[in-house]
Amino acid sequence: MKRRTNRAVRLTELNVRKARPDKAAYLIWDTHQRGLALRVQPTGSKSWVTVYSRRGRPRWLHLGNADAVALSDARTLAAEAMLAVARGQDPAAEKKAERSAGTFGELAEKYVEQYAKKHNKSWKQADALVRRFAIPKWGKLQASSVTRTDIKAMMARITAPVVANQTKAAISKIFSWGIAEEIVTTNPAKLVAKNPTRSRERVLAETEVPKFWKAFGDLDPVSGAALKMILLTGQRPGEVAHMRREHIVDGWWQMPGGPGNGWLGTKNGEAHRVWIPKAAQALLGSPSPTGFVFAGPHGGPIFRLDAAMRTICAKLKIEPPVRPHDLRRSHGSTITALGFGRDAMNRIQNHKEGGVTDIYDRFGYETENKRIMETVANKIMVLVEGRASDKVVKFTR
Repeated sequence: MKRRTNRAVRLTELNVRKARPDKAAYLIWDTHQRGLALRVQPTGSKSWVTVYSRRGRPRWLHLGNADAVALSDARTLAAEAMLAVARGQDPAAEKKAERSAGTFGELAEKYVEQYAKKHNKSWKQADALVRRFAIPKWGKLQASSVTRTDIKAMMARITAPVVANQTKAAISKIFSWGIAEEIVTTNPAKLVAKNPTRSRERVLAETEVPKFWKAFGDLDPVSGAALKMILLTGQRPGEVAHMRREHIVDGWWQMPGGPGNGWLGTKNGEAHRVWIPKAAQALLGSPSPTGFVFAGPHGGPIFRLDAAMRTICAKLKIEPPVRPHDLRRSHGSTITALGFGRDAMNRIQNHKEGGVTDIYDRFGYETENKRIMETVANKIMVLVEGRASDKVVKFTR
């Protein structure tokens, strides 16, 4: 028997009823309404479909069963779909998203498991914000039903403007990923304005250094040592939290640019090498050759340093709270205050600058960097111990 092939006719209710099944599914195109076709399956079931092109590829939109949807209604639905395509929309993708997006909670979980854990070094912080401020309200809502109004209301409930902005950014990333994966079609956070914030340039005053140092000693030993290490080395809190013993060689902390073995990589993706001053070497503890220097109770890297700093600031009645990153900023400010210059600060703190500094041989400044790190650490320890020292000298080239 000859296989039936697709054909085009002006469809009527009569030829829709008379269409017979074949060994393979086939289409009968309607010459009256562009893009509309009757699809006949080998089982005899018939359905309406609209086929259109999107970025050079065909898209199929199921309109309904031919036994339930009349020809006139199918033409109306097809016309609406083709109009949406002309406006730049993708009806098939939108319909698929409505079926597969699930709840916002499910979308957020997919984002974390399938993308964030593999590509976002700070996914835990972002996930914590979403779980705290978004999941309780929207966790069981369909992801596609979350609106800009919901985003604005969520931000209004968060008292800290910076935290509200960070939460909105985390939600926006979830929806942007969902669009790329064709799970959702819109990002309700995209056009929501951020809260205005003032740039923070907080550094510890000299009188604050001994107070914070003493408070670090009142924390659990691992958290306290990690915060002291940030202040004494000026390195990023996340990098200090993931500091590994195998990266410490002859007093130098040699950070690989990329991730591996629990190390997340540097922020700018470039290898970095920094001298650990004597005062900081005393914080390294066990001489074990491998593992995290600042390990948590289960052997993983220490976390919640921000919470530890908030606790300290509450006890010291310091407002707004000092963050772990402010300890790094205080170290950098001490470098420049001692006369070593901004280039030295950028080199030691692994700031990625444009122009010439992008091709700096940062490993060619061993003697200078070592002297800077020891001098800055000595300055900090003088403040901590409340003594004067002639060892704190300004650098002259």
